[in-house]
Amino acid sequence: MSMWMARIWGLMAAGLFYVDVAQAAVAPHSLFADGAVLQQGIAVPVWGTANDGEKVTVKFQGQQVSTTAKDGHWLIKLKPLKPGGPFTMTIAGENTVEVKDLLVGEVWLCSGQSNMEFQLMGAENAKEAIAAAADPMLRLCTVKTTRGDTPQKDVSLIWRSLDKNGPSFANNFSAVGYFFGRDLRKALKVPVGLIHASVGATAIGWWTDKPTLEALPPAIRKQIAAELQDNQSVLYNGMIAPLQPYAIRGVIWNQGESDKGHTDFYQTMFPAMIKSWRAAWGEGNFPFIFAQALPNDMWPPELREVQLRTWQTTANTAMIVATDCGDPTEIHPKKKEPLGIRFALAARAIAYGEKIEYSGPVYESMKVAGGHAVLNFTHVGSGLVARGGALKGFTVAGKDGKFVKADAKIDGKTVVVSSKDVSSPHAVRYGWANTPDVNLWNKDGLPASPFRTDGPASK
Repeated sequence: MSMWMARIWGLMAAGLFYVDVAQAAVAPHSLFADGAVLQQGIAVPVWGTANDGEKVTVKFQGQQVSTTAKDGHWLIKLKPLKPGGPFTMTIAGENTVEVKDLLVGEVWLCSGQSNMEFQLMGAENAKEAIAAAADPMLRLCTVKTTRGDTPQKDVSLIWRSLDKNGPSFANNFSAVGYFFGRDLRKALKVPVGLIHASVGATAIGWWTDKPTLEALPPAIRKQIAAELQDNQSVLYNGMIAPLQPYAIRGVIWNQGESDKGHTDFYQTMFPAMIKSWRAAWGEGNFPFIFAQALPNDMWPPELREVQLRTWQTTANTAMIVATDCGDPTEIHPKKKEPLGIRFALAARAIAYGEKIEYSGPVYESMKVAGGHAVLNFTHVGSGLVARGGALKGFTVAGKDGKFVKADAKIDGKTVVVSSKDVSSPHAVRYGWANTPDVNLWNKDGLPASPFRTDGPASK
């Protein structure tokens, strides 16, 4: 034994030297940090790390719940919380941790790819929006971009309060997320917390857990393997799994552009991903609201159709239409505020039960009479309207399947479509282009979704 090692052993024997290896003091997950927002009205899991066998007690809003750490981890559940704050949470084991300045209100996860990641500083009217971002009851939290080969247990993040420093914090946050949270705060009058976890240029398979991918039909798995290569679940593992089961009200989602060439398996994967996230959180079918692909020369109409179909077939979802917010050549258009506003409208309707119109007109059915196709819609709201002039964006075909430009007019709650070149309409399409030029809205200020009556999304 060397003289140095002998000296160390001697100090240890004398109790004058120790190595701090197993001092796994009780600690909460990184989500439970100063300034966080906790979800009101439902059971709230709280979890973290501690020594095996260590008793951990959590005190919050008059509740006291204890558990024993196992395999270095602990989890308790608080009964439904009342909104308000700020509050302090005490977590005690062999040591005591205080988590301060906590609010209780509504928590939403904002996720997807680049048009969700797009920062407020780059949005249209950014200067005015950032200057007004001073609401201490709106808290923002961005998850650090993290990839994982296996589901991770924690992730790097910081909660930010939009107090006097709000403009500087909002500046770098998701533009769509910020506008959504701002309007939700105005409507609900309770604290709102937004957790932002998105990464540009990412396909849906990156955000889907491995068991869900492995359960897909063999043909789809083969396509996914070819497209994703080493990226099977990496962002799900690194950025979504660590957030579970943090209590949330729901998810807003803006993604799909990276799957533009594979709408066949996107039709299967998107609903499967929604289902898997809901199962992992253990809250049931929480609201999942997503944006339809923006108009752009690169995004095909079939992608919007798949998203429409997902809304129509997946419980407790809503779809944001943004035919007025795209750009033929810019994949990251700056017009983000309308998306955030529409996300908030949809949330108010499907998550909070407000009796408001939250969608533009959606094709429902067609009948043919006297050489005209008469189209019926849901989400007519206060009525149909053609914005900016005569109704446009419609084409019609006979049984030969050759589509030609159609004349269209609003008749009450229907749209009547015809063409002198088609004596007996067989199918109608609206906005069926990568960059549709369309103007059918409802009087509630929301645009109609593109559609085709001859496709799988038709009824």
